[in-house]
Amino acid sequence: MGELHDDGLTLRELQRTIFEMYGTKDAARGAEATFLWLAEEFGELATALRSGSHEELALEMADVLAWLATLANIRGVDLEDAVRRKYGVGCPGCGRSPCVCDPAEKP
Repeated sequence: MGELHDDGLTLRELQRTIFEMYGTKDAARGAEATFLWLAEEFGELATALRSGSHEELALEMADVLAWLATLANIRGVDLEDAVRRKYGVGCPGCGRSPCVCDPAEKP
């Protein structure tokens, strides 16, 4: 397994790291059960947003990202490619960067 470096980690590297650590367990668990774990982590993130320290918040965000990477691995989605295709040329709503969509609307 590749080492994590202080100079950053791409989404693709994160997915590979998660796969190398947990791939066999994740495949056995499947997408539906993994989604439930992801949902639980969102609940923990919500709690940290309301009353957690900065460190708790950061760790819960890392957990959400790791479980999302797990789900992407199980379903064969390259997150880095998906993010690039959706957001790489600007806001998906207006096509601009920065976004000029109406603040009341979801871009």
